[in-house]
Amino acid sequence: MPTTIAYLAQGKVRLKTSNEAPRTIESPYANSIRERSVRAQQRNSWKTQGGGFLSGAMLWGQKGMDAGPTPVFVTSISGASESGKLIYSLESGTLCALLASENLSGEERRLWNNNNFKLQHVRACPATGHLAFSVLHSNGTANLGIMLSGESGVKELTEGDSVDTSPSWVPGEARRIVFQSAGVGRNRQGHFLALGPFAIQELNIDTVEMDTLLEDAKTDFLAPRVTADGPLYYIRRPYAPSEGINPFRAIKDLLLFPFRLAYALFQFLNFFSMSYTGKKLTTAGDTRARELDQRQMMIYGNLIRAQQGAEGDDAPDLVPNSWQLARRRASGGEEILAKGVVAYDVGADGTVAYSNGSAIFLITPDGRKERVLTERMIEQVLLLND
Repeated sequence: MPTTIAYLAQGKVRLKTSNEAPRTIESPYANSIRERSVRAQQRNSWKTQGGGFLSGAMLWGQKGMDAGPTPVFVTSISGASESGKLIYSLESGTLCALLASENLSGEERRLWNNNNFKLQHVRACPATGHLAFSVLHSNGTANLGIMLSGESGVKELTEGDSVDTSPSWVPGEARRIVFQSAGVGRNRQGHFLALGPFAIQELNIDTVEMDTLLEDAKTDFLAPRVTADGPLYYIRRPYAPSEGINPFRAIKDLLLFPFRLAYALFQFLNFFSMSYTGKKLTTAGDTRARELDQRQMMIYGNLIRAQQGAEGDDAPDLVPNSWQLARRRASGGEEILAKGVVAYDVGADGTVAYSNGSAIFLITPDGRKERVLTERMIEQVLLLND
């Protein structure tokens, strides 16, 4: 059974090995970004000098000037074709990068970086080292992309008005990928309205042929994985379609329109203030809580919030029981393995690791279940073979 678990929690890569306590894998590249941000803040420290009425401290508030360095988040992690290595995607502002941790100790190699678009949901092919990922575009769509082993270019495999994410390589078939896909609904003006239900698709890279493996108008099928012995694993949850027009809500929206317009104008000005000065127009309230980056809490399009569990429960489920980890064998038939599942992974020996967002659990091939660790806001789990 694999004894090493890598996981993503609050934008950081964490590692749990055997009976040792979890530790954070530091990224030298991320640290260099923070150091540059600190130096930039020091160069602009004149804004806080002086105590006049229009001084920086008066204009922005003391808390506003203590925002700290530019936040850096790891957005996805993957194993590599070589044991003892990790691949991960990283974001800071408009910057996105792909990095490889060489020995799980902090030494890393930069594979790619760009300011024009972002890559997430990276997954390496164990056999070839090819990388698959989702390429996020500013219009709300996402395409599948690959980076072939030994090359640095990014090639997009899918296109169209859809969100294609969470790719995974099919074992034994180095040129086939399974992924989740949802169509984008727009109005006549082309504005985004809603996503359709996520289906599971399989793509042949060589022929660019696509097959639908699972699809249902009332269900989202997420995070597919195919194991060497044939079963298809995935998370299923009820699809929540957009609500129809409610006349009472329409009247309410009309009455609130002036206030919302004023709020939108304030946020517009606030955006420019943040862009050119790095500071907000308001400093009231708990700044740290207000500025917590919500990207680290987004799971498959849902904003996940930390919850207080029942008395005696130190690891509450962060999603409903309707978020279920399922397994469908090649012969057909679906088996539910766990409920309240945010993320999971399957080891080469059939061991399943999954998280409810607050803890990580293992299900052994003989069906035994155990809790491995407890931690806040776990969003991805990865089993590493020693």
